Amino acid sequence: MAKFTTIADFTRRLRTPDRSPNDTPLTPIQAKTDILSGLTVALALVPEAIAFAFVAGVAPLVGLHAAFIVGLITAIFGGRPGMISGATGALAVVMVALVAEHGVQYLFATVVLMGIFQVLAGVFKLGKFMRLVPHPVMLGFVNGLAIVIFWAQMDFFQIKDSSGHHVWMTGATLWITLALVALTMLLIWITPKITRAIPAPLLAITLVAALVIIFDINVLSVGDLSSVKGGLPTFAIPIIPFTFETLYIILPYALILGSIGLIESLLTLNLVGDITGKKGGASQECLAQGGANIVTGLFGGMGGCAMIGQSMINVNSGGRTRLAGIAAALFLLSFILFASGIIDLIPLAALVGVMFMVVIGTFAWQSIKLMGRIPVSDILVILVVTAVTVLFNLAIAVFVGVIISALVYAWNAAAQIQVHTRLSETEKGAIVYELSGPLFFGSSTRFQELFEPENDPATIIIDFNGSRVVDHSALQAIDAVAAKYEAAGKKLMLRHLSRDCHALLAKAGQLIVDMDDDPSYRIATDYGISAGKIGGH
Repeated sequence: MAKFTTIADFTRRLRTPDRSPNDTPLTPIQAKTDILSGLTVALALVPEAIAFAFVAGVAPLVGLHAAFIVGLITAIFGGRPGMISGATGALAVVMVALVAEHGVQYLFATVVLMGIFQVLAGVFKLGKFMRLVPHPVMLGFVNGLAIVIFWAQMDFFQIKDSSGHHVWMTGATLWITLALVALTMLLIWITPKITRAIPAPLLAITLVAALVIIFDINVLSVGDLSSVKGGLPTFAIPIIPFTFETLYIILPYALILGSIGLIESLLTLNLVGDITGKKGGASQECLAQGGANIVTGLFGGMGGCAMIGQSMINVNSGGRTRLAGIAAALFLLSFILFASGIIDLIPLAALVGVMFMVVIGTFAWQSIKLMGRIPVSDILVILVVTAVTVLFNLAIAVFVGVIISALVYAWNAAAQIQVHTRLSETEKGAIVYELSGPLFFGSSTRFQELFEPENDPATIIIDFNGSRVVDHSALQAIDAVAAKYEAAGKKLMLRHLSRDCHALLAKAGQLIVDMDDDPSYRIATDYGISAGKIGGH
């Protein structure tokens, strides 16, 4: 994580292009693009932060302050310049039960504990395990989030009736709103074909807002949700009893929120990295997200994580350096402090149009074309992860997707275990079983079924030259086969096993025949079996 001791040091960090492989040089042109992109992102952050605050059952300023604090800290210290973080719906839906039952002070304490867990994840470099997320899971993730973002916009097509209940728009109000949404989307699509001097979403929001204000068109605006006017966030220790009972209440929520926050952030990090051509930064992002949530919990914010929608707005608008995220956070703060009157006038239809374009750009349309051309198991993973993301939350979706992918891989790998028999050229009358394929927990049962001790001759040789012993289940399977041949009174010889198998095979270790070309991979440490230590032959 970068460390800054003075403002001058921080400024140098922004302007030095070769300080980090993840940084784009901050030229004057890039700085202008980043600032305008940050302004666009800030405008899109306002209704989202307010809406998510309502979902969580807290005041709008709790969401706005969280978006500012989390956005600023992660922009400065995060692992991927160009990413945008703030209050998100994925976290809000988990928070609502805690707030309803115990109050907002318990939420602040939970956010602090959530941040501590995320910092620990960064310290122990747990972010690297995101490499285990298969590509079909990533496709399901972006498709699910695209649907979630789309569905979240439906709330802005509702108005209050005379009794105060929310009902769907109808008549002229609906058609005018849809027309403004369509106009915004058209402007975003056509602007890059004319000029790239101004981010297309910013220009579209400005023109549509001007049209609504000049012609006094009666549509919902940001101010109809809640005024963004407020002050600076203030430091305050959460007012809760510091007891084990409190810990018992907030611990499960903190673990769930921390997991969801890191998974969404790290998957967004990978997605933005694919667009910008950047790599790495997972552990740094964990530290930044954790630190940001600790701070926001102590300053009355609802916590947050990376936002795929706003991140896509930023990178598609040309935002590439840390200045874009910093500008977005500072613009958001300025809206709260000074420009609430102007922001309140922005029509929600314009912001909905921007988010609809984000949905179109986020959804992995190629995944539809892949149907019928990729294995059925991969199609199943994409569909399941998409559905679980929409119906439950991202953390559960990713876990389910990884588990399904792992089980499919284990099944396919287990089917690769095969044996070919031949007469031995060195041991008269002996049969050689030439094994191929990985020997691990998934194939150990199949391995044992390959041999028939009662029908084999007096001497048997099992050659592992085409196989690989992967885990403890494999060792136990070898021991079990050795025991069967021993019970049948027959001589068993094992060839081409790695040398550490001598000590690890309880019953069959003495049956290993040393060969000059024995493999050198290891499957064990001093503490036991470790498939992670496997090397090459």
